[in-house]
This record gives sequence, C-alpha cells and structure tokens, in this order.
Amino acid sequence: MIECKIESIRVSLVTQHRVVILKELDSERYLPIWIGPYEADAIALELQEVPVARPLTHDLMRSVISELDARVTHVFINDLRDDTFFARIVLDANGRHAEIDSRPSDAIALAVRVKCSIFVDEAVMERAGVTLDSETLSDDDDMPEGESLGQGDRADEDRLSVFRDFINSLDIDDLGKSGEGPSKQ
Repeated sequence: MIECKIESIRVSLVTQHRVVILKELDSERYLPIWIGPYEADAIALELQEVPVARPLTHDLMRSVISELDARVTHVFINDLRDDTFFARIVLDANGRHAEIDSRPSDAIALAVRVKCSIFVDEAVMERAGVTLDSETLSDDDDMPEGESLGQGDRADEDRLSVFRDFINSLDIDDLGKSGEGPSKQ
C-alpha cells in the first residue's frame, strides 16, 4: 500500500469533468481519478473548511459511523478494472475490522472529513500512476532501454492516455500549492 495525499482537484473548462489528483507521499508520482461534480465539491468544501448549513451525504456518513462507535482507520483505492477505480473504506467497529466497498470519490470525501490516511494499491499505482518531469508526464520514459509494453500493457496504456492528456494540459506550477480548492485550467 502506498500512502497518498490529495494534491488538487481540477476542472476541465472544455468538458466540465473533474479529476482528483492524489500524490504519493514519498515520490513524485500522481494518480488522477475522474470524479463527479458533487463529489468534487464535497471534497473541496471540506478541504477549504467551508461551513454548510445542513450535513452533506459524507457528513452524514461520518456521523453514522461515529454514532455506531466505529472509526474509519483509512481508505484504500484497491483496484482498477475496465477503466473504473474501486476503493474500500476500512473501519474499526468496536475491535471488529470491516471493509466497505466504495467509489474512490466517496471514500476520499469521507477520508478528508475523518482525517484518515488514503492508500493506493501498488498495482493500481503502477498501472495508472503518472510522473511529472519539467514540462509533461512521462509515458514510456520510465521503462529501461530496450523494453516495450506488451499487448495487454499497451491496451491499458492507451485507455489511460486520456488521464495523461488531461494532466499534460494542467498548469504544473499550481500542483504544489496547498489549500486550494477546485481550480480551473
């Protein structure tokens, strides 16, 4: 498991799609995950400590978990299948370990509310993680000379290229700024 933090949430002006960008704590590797607008707002509101008049769904989840004397120990983005990320919310419920299937966006929105760690499975990061160089993301640059992607890996690479295209269009200088909410490219 690789511990990550939320680096930013981005909005495409062209498509209005949102992407949350997780950054590996111990390296310069990023994991972009497409999320819905409501989940993006839920994450950003909490990160910016914006008060809301009534509890949002993720606030309700936090309250229910607390009322049941449970606590979220961490969230875990554990799989990537057919271009869809999967996550688990890991709970300690009175000494009982429980894992709840979740969309990554909901798991992350809950994680920022309960202030728990966000982890990504190594295999997921290997398949979908990207690294930034001075201007763009590296595609095959990390591969040793003489190696190439296999047919299955090439198919994964082609499907994930939309993430790289989106990240390449971002203003990389903004990635290091903390405390920012959704920003527009």
